[in-house]
Amino acid sequence: MSGIKIEEKLFQNRYLVDADNPHIRIKDPALCGQCSNQPCTICCPAGCYTREEQKVVLITDGCLECGTCRIICSRQNVEWEYPRGGYGIQFKFG
Repeated sequence: MSGIKIEEKLFQNRYLVDADNPHIRIKDPALCGQCSNQPCTICCPAGCYTREEQKVVLITDGCLECGTCRIICSRQNVEWEYPRGGYGIQFKFG
């Protein structure tokens, strides 16, 4: 095994941010504070969700568009769609 960290692999991808039109949003941020384990902060492979005190903070830059967050949220508090054409993840293989 080469011992390459996931962060190094993710860095190889490119992401074109659509600053005026994020493709993911938290519907009701207050509802996240009521969630006891906040699984989105653990399960997002790109680390787009972080926990700050009782809040969940979402930064969509670097999102892999896998949809894990919308599936893992038991409260269905994530509004998710694919980015507009030309925006989002651009995978680099190799």
